[in-house]
Amino acid sequence: MTKILIIEDDTSIGNMLEKLLTSEGYETSRAYSGTEALLILKYEKPALILLDLMLPGLSGEELLPKIKDTPVIVMSAKGDSATKVDMLLGGAYDYITKPFDTDELLARITVALRKHSETSSGIIACKGMTLDTQTHEVTIGDEPIKLTRTEFAILKLLMQNPDKVVAKLTILDRISEDTPDCTESSLKQHISNLRKKLKAADGQDRIEAVWGIGFKLR
Repeated sequence: MTKILIIEDDTSIGNMLEKLLTSEGYETSRAYSGTEALLILKYEKPALILLDLMLPGLSGEELLPKIKDTPVIVMSAKGDSATKVDMLLGGAYDYITKPFDTDELLARITVALRKHSETSSGIIACKGMTLDTQTHEVTIGDEPIKLTRTEFAILKLLMQNPDKVVAKLTILDRISEDTPDCTESSLKQHISNLRKKLKAADGQDRIEAVWGIGFKLR
């Protein structure tokens, strides 16, 4: 059974979510603070996390960067675009503003779980490209694209976030373990080389620079 961790200090909202998700066949666990959530995550591996931002102790903003390899949907009464952008660029898979429609939340959960499952299988496909995280092969159509280790890591991150702008610092942070040679000064050149290789396959420019923020797939 698919387990979802609800991190929410408001008991009434948490109870509503638990009842809703249980009725849809999900298994749930609860945390009422960011500190408690960290402790739970040491022993549990949920398939998805619903995260409130205004938590006692460790806030949702502080907790988010500590969550790895699990899709997070932020639920918050903070509806300003700046907060949404910060959370999405900071690693959240999705963001929904309170009060929310339960059918919409369930749909977002379904999409997040499906896409994360596709990524976990090792095959990522979007924008006409296929990337195999296990064999490190990239193809456009039937044509293989030869990439350096750094170019592969950058493309993988962009394909994992196909509809989002990925900040430069986020790219450097996420790929640092695989490609310690990539620095802020060299990132632009790596992406330029990657764009040229992808464009050479079918003439399409697939990477867009968003001035002052980062990069996204077209």
